[in-house]
Amino acid sequence: MIDPIDGSMVHALHRHWKPTKQGAAAGQDAEPIRIRIHRCLSWMQRVEDIGASEEKSLDAAIIFQWVALNSLYAKWNPQDRCPIDDRTSLDNLLKRLFEADSDGLIASVLIEHRRLVNSIFEDQYLSRYFWQDPSDERARKSRNVKFDARTWYNQGWHRLLLDRVLERIYLARCQLVHGAATHGSNKNRDTLRRCSIMLEHLLPAMLLVIMDQVWQEDWGDLCYPPMD
Repeated sequence: MIDPIDGSMVHALHRHWKPTKQGAAAGQDAEPIRIRIHRCLSWMQRVEDIGASEEKSLDAAIIFQWVALNSLYAKWNPQDRCPIDDRTSLDNLLKRLFEADSDGLIASVLIEHRRLVNSIFEDQYLSRYFWQDPSDERARKSRNVKFDARTWYNQGWHRLLLDRVLERIYLARCQLVHGAATHGSNKNRDTLRRCSIMLEHLLPAMLLVIMDQVWQEDWGDLCYPPMD
């Protein structure tokens, strides 16, 4: 992992990417991945600008952080002439990243922040199972995933861990985007804070894998490319 520059991880990522961006990735063939990374960093910069650690900024931070992630995984379906669904596109991104992550950057984030991961699993309000029929019993059962997570950690099933973590963060994102939560609500501050901190750790690791390992691969058609 790289260290922030003057407190900014985005500035550090820009500096890390710059030699490749202006060198081997400067050609027309690499334009789609340059745009993806540019879009992602722009939304991460916005999160830094608003101060994601502040209570009043948590709602916006989660939305902007997921948009940053979405910039990396979104893919256009030329047959249907629309973006491929989120779940499929995200799965494809995670598969590619884990196959390429020879240094284990993403796994190291999950290991280092295991306590945070478990706190996300212990939050019933991030469980689709709980919301299907909210009750004390469902809340208890939804929190039991933390015991599954113990096995996943012991077995080194980090891809599965990441899938489940992002699935829960995505639920928080959907609640906000679809108007299923009040802006600034005191009921979801802890939930959103955990999700935002997790994305704050994961996004740089994902970007570093792309910048160092897989930027030169075929990333598929870009959604809504800039037009001249």
